[in-house]
Amino acid sequence: MPAIPILLPQLGESIAEATVVKLLVNSGDKVQADQDLMEVETNKATMGVIAPASGVIGNINAQVGTSYAVGAILATLEVSDEDARTLGVTAPAPEPARSSSGKRASAAKKDVVHFAVNENETIYQKQPTVEPVVGGLPVPAGAAGASYISPRMRARMTELGLNAADLAGVAGTGAGGRVTVEDFEQFLRTLEQHRMTPASPMRMAVADAMRRSCTRPLATVGTPVMLDAMLAHRKKANPKPGPALYAIRALAIALAENTAVAGRLVGNRIVHPMAIDIGFAVEVEDGVMVPTIRDADQRKLSDMVTTYNELVDLARNRRLPREASKPGIATVTNFGTFGIAWATPIPLPEQNLVMGLGAGRKEPVWSEEVNQFIPVTMAELTLSFDHRILDGGGAGRLLQRVAQLLQTPEKL
Repeated sequence: MPAIPILLPQLGESIAEATVVKLLVNSGDKVQADQDLMEVETNKATMGVIAPASGVIGNINAQVGTSYAVGAILATLEVSDEDARTLGVTAPAPEPARSSSGKRASAAKKDVVHFAVNENETIYQKQPTVEPVVGGLPVPAGAAGASYISPRMRARMTELGLNAADLAGVAGTGAGGRVTVEDFEQFLRTLEQHRMTPASPMRMAVADAMRRSCTRPLATVGTPVMLDAMLAHRKKANPKPGPALYAIRALAIALAENTAVAGRLVGNRIVHPMAIDIGFAVEVEDGVMVPTIRDADQRKLSDMVTTYNELVDLARNRRLPREASKPGIATVTNFGTFGIAWATPIPLPEQNLVMGLGAGRKEPVWSEEVNQFIPVTMAELTLSFDHRILDGGGAGRLLQRVAQLLQTPEKL
């Protein structure tokens, strides 16, 4: 039986490597086509590597806890000749016999395939792996250098994946307080005395995203919002939307009314979004995932409850489908679930807006109708935004519109 390689597939845009977290089969096991063989973890989700055809598992080169580059051979699978031909894999044809005159006989017609594999050949065991560039330091990778840093120092920082901001904790002994290479190496030796734990791919992805986000001029505004109407509507609804889903729907309507506030500044023009796709933050182990609800302005609140709940479950299990992982134009985060009243969330690098909903609290509010204070449930809405696109006044009007829409939840 010919043996075909099981490769680490391309698991998404910009995904160059993945870490094997679980092996689901052993050498010699019989498997069916599309059966999960192992689980791998990227910086976005946990996914499965499947069998391309039915067959018997041969050598398993993948090791749990090891990172492999896309295209690395994780295992081999012995398949039938028919399946091998279907997958474009075949053994090379035997060399034609020579005639008595020394000339080769006419070559037999060969199948047109992508590549050929001899079943007697063994697969080279050493696979390409992705080595961490940080060396155990809990800092974002891939950062560039900064000005007033010597070429030698810049090279050393790039080697460790550090940027100029990470030198804030290093006391410089050079001219004008400049941090020298010797100062930096002493700083690294000091770190070795501390307790260290490896940073997960998810943690590294969040760190890198926040580093890129903070290269922009960001600002945050907030406004109180009354939640009583929303809570009363939720009590009667079936199925019950979560508070974050009310905020998603209200923000989607408000952005559809003025798409420029969610646009991107390119040169001297603002590029408006083509669709109102809103993401929402879901806490997962050692990080945050942001699934996206597509066309949130065109779907009724009641129609989005099932989709929202399914995406929350998939995100917590790190199994978001690729379509739901693509970023939207804004994100909603319900930090009120942690008892937080006010926060300044940071928008994702691909977005200009992130709206936060704080914890609801009973507060006395003056009522002109009864001429006295009455208890109501209030919460804080915050909006962090790219100041190049939006000013404080525009951000405040956007929040006021969202707060207004939340007072009529039956229309969402």
